[in-house]
Amino acid sequence: MQPEIRQRISLTNPIHWLALGFGSGLAAKAPGTFGSLAALPIVWLSATYLPVTAYLILTLLMCLAGIYLCGKTADDMQVHDHGAIVWDEIAGMMCVFIAIPMSWDNLLIGFVLFRWLDIQKPLILGYIDRRFTGGLGIMLDDIVAGLIACGLLWGYLYIKT
Repeated sequence: MQPEIRQRISLTNPIHWLALGFGSGLAAKAPGTFGSLAALPIVWLSATYLPVTAYLILTLLMCLAGIYLCGKTADDMQVHDHGAIVWDEIAGMMCVFIAIPMSWDNLLIGFVLFRWLDIQKPLILGYIDRRFTGGLGIMLDDIVAGLIACGLLWGYLYIKT
């Protein structure tokens, strides 16, 4: 990260700390992947110990909060959707596992599906990424990628049984 941008953020600021995925977004390479990895314990614990309704509410709150967190941090950085902002990946990963049974193989498949969709941005995801700005623009393509990955994972689990 360029020093002048690094000076505009602080991990002691709770908004920046969350938007930067608890610091995972500061990884020198593949910050989105590190942000997605940071989401795994949250996903695992939430999906394992919360009822589906509570998981849905938590996911919705994370998505809505992310609009503000990511937008504010991007404004502070003076860069739209800087790679270090990874709360969108964390919220997107929560979307992947809505009502998905937790297992290591489901977690791995969901992670790979989400990362592929988030990186490649096929079809509607690329449109969303180009069309929307601000905090909503940062969050929306990852939320939709997470929901698509969830649908694909559900399809896989249906075919598998």
